[in-house]
Amino acid sequence: MPPQAKSKIASPVTEEAERKKLRQMAFHEKEARKQGYELVAGIDEAGRGPLAGPVVAAACILPARFSILGIDDSKKLSPEKRAHLFEKITSNPQVIYGVGIVSVEVIDEINILQATIQAMLNAVNCLKSQPHMLLVDGLHLSHASIPCQKIIGGDALSLCIAAASIIAKETRDRLMIDLDRHWPQYGFAVHKGYGTPKHVTALTQFGPCPLHRKSFAPVKLLLKE
Repeated sequence: MPPQAKSKIASPVTEEAERKKLRQMAFHEKEARKQGYELVAGIDEAGRGPLAGPVVAAACILPARFSILGIDDSKKLSPEKRAHLFEKITSNPQVIYGVGIVSVEVIDEINILQATIQAMLNAVNCLKSQPHMLLVDGLHLSHASIPCQKIIGGDALSLCIAAASIIAKETRDRLMIDLDRHWPQYGFAVHKGYGTPKHVTALTQFGPCPLHRKSFAPVKLLLKE
């Protein structure tokens, strides 16, 4: 069979597999709606582990009939695919999303877990419509007026959490690329603040900058020295 004919047959199968995956990932949202929670927001974060930079969270409400092929856990996507999906999601007028950003100073003051929770709550507060339920990726979140459901591995199991993970990750990456212009010696545009060997080498050579988390090792160890 000629290559062109083979690709024509393969494409619809691939698309159908993607649509099936989207339907499966919408399970938690559908179950919530059956219980009367019409607006369901997925919540995820990016940046809990890095040595530098803020922690970013996103909350995302998708319409009941939502179909943007390729949405998945942001960690499974290439930077190009993630950026493409970010634009598709955020430019959709039916999508409601909010972003919460908590600074390095606050992370060092209240610890990364509490800072992550704060970023998530800030993201919910930024939504133009208050959701009726929150689906949270792998973290117990308590909200004063909205019920929350923790889903372990939710960024790969829930469609709205996956969308939130893409928004959070892409927002943080773009922020770190922009901050790289102020401190180019560390390579933030490449590793986004994570503790790669090159980042640790630069950190040892130049010492911490204001973007580094002083409560995180090896930054904490360098400051002690």
